[in-house]
Amino acid sequence: MRQFLFTITALVVGSIIFGGEAMAAQDVKDTKQSQEIIRAGSQPSMKGPAEWFTGNVTIRPLFGPKHPDAPFGAAYVTFEAGARSHWHTHPTGQHLIVTEGVGLTGTADGKIEEFKAGDALWCPKDIKHWHGALPTSSMTHIALTGALPDGKNVDWMEPVTDEQYKGGK
Repeated sequence: MRQFLFTITALVVGSIIFGGEAMAAQDVKDTKQSQEIIRAGSQPSMKGPAEWFTGNVTIRPLFGPKHPDAPFGAAYVTFEAGARSHWHTHPTGQHLIVTEGVGLTGTADGKIEEFKAGDALWCPKDIKHWHGALPTSSMTHIALTGALPDGKNVDWMEPVTDEQYKGGK
């Protein structure tokens, strides 16, 4: 169970989590052609680790990669007020869909943008970035993160400083 949580988190939260490890091969479904429903609440939530987040973050896995033709996973990620990811990149890029609240995302050039419920963000591969909640309110997004054939989906870096989070460089 610990390995499953570790790998799903890595994949999904990918930059958002667990050092870029993708789901283990035994967790990837075979290529049979049938639908699968993963019931809400059937996978435990986890606290975002301090090695990849500042503040309180909760990760709720949705799914991991199912087939070599679809090497991506997804999770709900909730950032409490002021919480944020550390700097990171994704080797295949990442989609974020904000489902609740208002968040911030920043890039290495110092640009910070606000995004809110209903907005979708595409972060191209290898762009150094971070994302999180506003200082005064929480934010939840769905993260869709792809993985390379070797399973790598994120490169974690240093924490985002308070000055960077507040708009300084």
